[in-house]
Amino acid sequence: MINHDLTEGNVTKSLLYFAAPMILGNLLQQCYNIADTWVVGKFVGAQALAAVGSSYALMTFLNSLLIGLCMGGGAVFSYYIGKGDRARVKTCAQTAFVMIGVLAAALSIAAQCLMHPILLLLRTPEELYGMTRDYLAIVFLGIIFIFLYNYYAFLLRALGNSVTPLYLLGAASVLNIGLDLYFVRNLGWGLQGAAAATVISQAVSGLGLGICVWRKEPYFRFSLHGFLQEEKPVGEICRYSLMTSMQQSVMNFGILMVQSLVNSFGPAVMAAFAATVKIDTFAYMPAQEFGNAYSIFISQNFGAGKAERVKQGTGKAMAVSAVFCGAVSVLVFAFARFLMLIFVDAGESQIIAIGMQYLRIEGAFYIGIGILFLLYGYFRGVNRPGISLVLTVISLGTRVALAYILAAIPTIGVTGIWWAIPIGWALADVTGFVLMRHDNEDSRKGKRRSKT
Repeated sequence: MINHDLTEGNVTKSLLYFAAPMILGNLLQQCYNIADTWVVGKFVGAQALAAVGSSYALMTFLNSLLIGLCMGGGAVFSYYIGKGDRARVKTCAQTAFVMIGVLAAALSIAAQCLMHPILLLLRTPEELYGMTRDYLAIVFLGIIFIFLYNYYAFLLRALGNSVTPLYLLGAASVLNIGLDLYFVRNLGWGLQGAAAATVISQAVSGLGLGICVWRKEPYFRFSLHGFLQEEKPVGEICRYSLMTSMQQSVMNFGILMVQSLVNSFGPAVMAAFAATVKIDTFAYMPAQEFGNAYSIFISQNFGAGKAERVKQGTGKAMAVSAVFCGAVSVLVFAFARFLMLIFVDAGESQIIAIGMQYLRIEGAFYIGIGILFLLYGYFRGVNRPGISLVLTVISLGTRVALAYILAAIPTIGVTGIWWAIPIGWALADVTGFVLMRHDNEDSRKGKRRSKT
């Protein structure tokens, strides 16, 4: 497997070269849900599209719990890779596998058992309840495969290998699209067919990546005998993984609460929101994954004690993210109608109009979320994952509170939900920059004291 040392070489090239496969991989991962949305919207109907949209918010929340745990573990792995302590990496990796694997199994069982109260909490309309329940009953079966893929992906990325996860995800994405079309269009299985296609594809990516690591990285093969003998860094893994998982889940829990508010406006708004969230996620997802790559870069260099390289990487990353997000905002604003027509028939004029309004309000401010992803990554990388959680609470707390307040005003209505999003990003960005500057000032003072 191809592993890269992020503590050496040109800063910009190292960041971009390492981030590119991660960005492409996450774009392919979004194809899971994009394919479901497109196939369902075109071949099943608007109500089914609304059901998938409501399910997407819930699945994103549940997935974020696992992805956050794996991401936190990856930060620990990256730190010790930077320090050159490979034995500690193996110890942490085995501990994380057991801890997160047990939690993934428990989450899968809990999701199935609590499906009815969850759908009631989300205020799922009665006419969509049956479709949503049937879809989720199958999709929940893929939770364990989501854990496997993300665990091994973050382990490999910590080692400097962002390419191998891309290959597996690419194969799974192509398979998912093919199965979606076959199950839904050819066999007429409806929502259940789309759900089955997603789970099968997740199994291919998760099990496939696990097999690759087992064959190509024998040093990191799980050994029960070795695991029981090792000094297990449970506290360290818990601190990083739980903090990062809380940050990810708080972020997506806020989205889930917004989904509940959106559901109260009826199927037309739900269908528009289902389409725009997919467009939205696809549009700024490269900035999100670039933030994750930047976090691994920071963690390795922080572990290696290369403070100047951390500073350089931060400046370069901010510039790259700002340029990218600005360009995407212009494109989304200009092509809002065309993007909606990808998911919705031209005759659904009300749904298209609502979606265009969302994209032209929220999509104009992608630079806010792009910078916020980098702030999350910075504080994870310098051993302060709690700050990332604070920024998420500020961003999502503002978004949810404003959304409920503004949406209740008759003259504003659903538009208030859209405006609440960039306002939340802006407040979190300002807070993050203040805390980062405070961090840097403390670091400089510490250096001056050490010299005297």
